[in-house]
Amino acid sequence: MTHSTQRPRQSKVIPMANKPNLPVTPARDTEVDILIVGSGSGMTAALSAKEAGLTALIIEKSTYVGGSTALSGGAFWVPGNSVLREAGADVDQDRAHLYLKTLVGDSAPQERWEAYLEHGPATVDLLKRMTPLEFMWCKDYSDYHSELPGAAPSSRSIESKPFNASILGSERSRVIASSLGSPIPMPVTGVDYKWMNLMAKVPQRGLTKSAMRAFQGIGGLAIKKEFTAGGQALGTGLYAGVLKAGVPVWTETELIDLIEEDGKVVGVIAEQHGKQVTIRARKGVILSAGGFDHNKAMRQKYEDDFFTGEWSFGNEHNTGDAITIAQKHGADTDLMDQVWWFPAISPLKEGGAPIVMLAERSLPGSFIVGGDGKRFINESVDYMSYGQYVLEREKSGDPIGDTWIIFDQEYRNSYIFGAVAFPRAPLPQAWYDAGIAFKAESAAELAQQIGVPGDALTAQIDRFNGFARAGRDDDFNRGAAAYDRYYGDPTITPNPNLRALKGTLYAVKMVTGDLGTCGGLKADENARVLSTSGAPIEGLYATGNTAANVFGNRYPGAGATIGQGMVFSHIAVQHAKNRG
Repeated sequence: MTHSTQRPRQSKVIPMANKPNLPVTPARDTEVDILIVGSGSGMTAALSAKEAGLTALIIEKSTYVGGSTALSGGAFWVPGNSVLREAGADVDQDRAHLYLKTLVGDSAPQERWEAYLEHGPATVDLLKRMTPLEFMWCKDYSDYHSELPGAAPSSRSIESKPFNASILGSERSRVIASSLGSPIPMPVTGVDYKWMNLMAKVPQRGLTKSAMRAFQGIGGLAIKKEFTAGGQALGTGLYAGVLKAGVPVWTETELIDLIEEDGKVVGVIAEQHGKQVTIRARKGVILSAGGFDHNKAMRQKYEDDFFTGEWSFGNEHNTGDAITIAQKHGADTDLMDQVWWFPAISPLKEGGAPIVMLAERSLPGSFIVGGDGKRFINESVDYMSYGQYVLEREKSGDPIGDTWIIFDQEYRNSYIFGAVAFPRAPLPQAWYDAGIAFKAESAAELAQQIGVPGDALTAQIDRFNGFARAGRDDDFNRGAAAYDRYYGDPTITPNPNLRALKGTLYAVKMVTGDLGTCGGLKADENARVLSTSGAPIEGLYATGNTAANVFGNRYPGAGATIGQGMVFSHIAVQHAKNRG
């Protein structure tokens, strides 16, 4: 038997003041069939184990359950599932196979994503049986690379319907809270967001959606129901399923090391409040503890000194412990430079949190420039591709520099910005005070304020306006793809992503944030962790962002990160249950 009791250097101390007012189940020496490290999408493994008649246990390093899954937008991309079929969506798995084969290429083993396609529908059915969640189709939320053969412009993503989190009772406070959401209680789904963002332009849909969700949220509280949406709905729903299944969850319980006997992983050493315990696993240990989003040293090592994780939206406790511990036992890694990038509004101060932005990049009357005052990308491109391009420029020695989204008064009057500024409302004064927002009556004046060449920004606006009037972006083809158009403005023709800028101009500083890292332990089609020799490490599985991205260096559609976490959690259990 080999194991070490040395605490990983990147571990974080959990502040006592942040704890929910709930007792923590004391950790103790024990033995189960399946041990799951991490309580995000890995909760699916607990549900799969319960249904298979296996005993399971979840250990969670932080005070809260839900992980980055509960912090996310909550959609997940699973081709061919029953929710899509019942809604009349595209469920042709041959087309999905063609799409992934074209998209992923040789950046990930084909066996991995083929297993995802094969077991994805069964995973969704598992969730329907084992949780109180109900799901709906994210209609028209196109696959991210909609121009490729086999893509589904109509969407292969689903999300939870608004979910009453109050069914958790006192356990509700144990689910990690998201910074996403509305200033008033209203369960805004991803489908709602698209139209609510257009409330000033398409009021019959936007205002109706807003009123409906506000009534549901505020009215629900009156009858002691807390309706949630997005990642909060998914996280609370998964946890509700785990509680109903009777699977214990030990929070504030940190993975310290793996226990290895005769070349097989048979359990772990964990620590809770300074006490170490031994947890043996008869069938398997599943590492589902997230990536290394907030491990500065690892991010600098594998990505670039410019990207340290300070702008990550991933769970703050994702510091790569499970990855580094597995490496000590001979595990191989892959795609360590890959990240689920997500451009965002700059924090107000160093060390502060960035602000989510999604539709903002696609809406007409705006574009993005770098430090030279020029555009450098199709602003509407999927967020992972955006970040990959920025990173590529950094590594090439030709950095883009500070990035700014430029827009005009009509844009400001028409759309929600940064989830805080509603149409016609001024941008927050704190943004101006912090130097991340500027306003001017001319391109030259705005350029001086943000530190870019005035002649370059003036020329860029003239060039962009010409494209907008023609309805065609000759530089970057913005608006040509179905994905671009999803977050566009359908009232603008002929291109819903292009409109000429005029009058008062604004600039808001952007940063290249992320949803988490997606490089990690190399795993096979059964989620088994592979050693540096290429052989499986028996008894050890990795899922979610602890494992290398199933789709290589690509992001096929909304929620592909959550989707693979849940699907491979189910796959891992189905394989492990047949082990001796």
